[in-house]
Amino acid sequence: MEAKRANESRAVTSVHVLPSDTNNHGTFFGGKLMMYVDNIAAISAMRHARQLVVTASIDSVDFLYPIKVGSSVCLEAIVTWTHHTSMEVFVKIITEDLMSSERTLCTTCFLTFVALGDDGKPVSVPKVIPESEEEKLLYNSAEKRYLHRKSRRSETKTFASNVSLERPWDR
Repeated sequence: MEAKRANESRAVTSVHVLPSDTNNHGTFFGGKLMMYVDNIAAISAMRHARQLVVTASIDSVDFLYPIKVGSSVCLEAIVTWTHHTSMEVFVKIITEDLMSSERTLCTTCFLTFVALGDDGKPVSVPKVIPESEEEKLLYNSAEKRYLHRKSRRSETKTFASNVSLERPWDR
């Protein structure tokens, strides 16, 4: 399978933040933003793999700057690294004050997607060729994040095996 340039997976979208998108502080609902993050990351992963994909994980998301009503939000996603069937996708979210044109990075996060074949089982994905300085930085630090995710997933499975499935009112 031939490797692909990271830039070939780039996906970008913008959203105008309306009052119905905000909480009682007049800032963008975090959950609604996460819906857009997962969507743009999936598009990026599908561009890289040219297969259906499924979200396997979303790393921690730190909201660095509030996104205010009336502003726009630009979401940019790119596949930064691949393993056998999985892809790490980096998403950066930039808010723009549409009156002043001031742009501010408000959130970044990493998501992991797995490519699926027609039978619904994982399939191999192409390797990534980083070219820009940002792509190289993300690529060179990706394996460390991969190993951290792998460890975290193992801990989550152990924890989940001890979680009660009883309904609270039946205890």
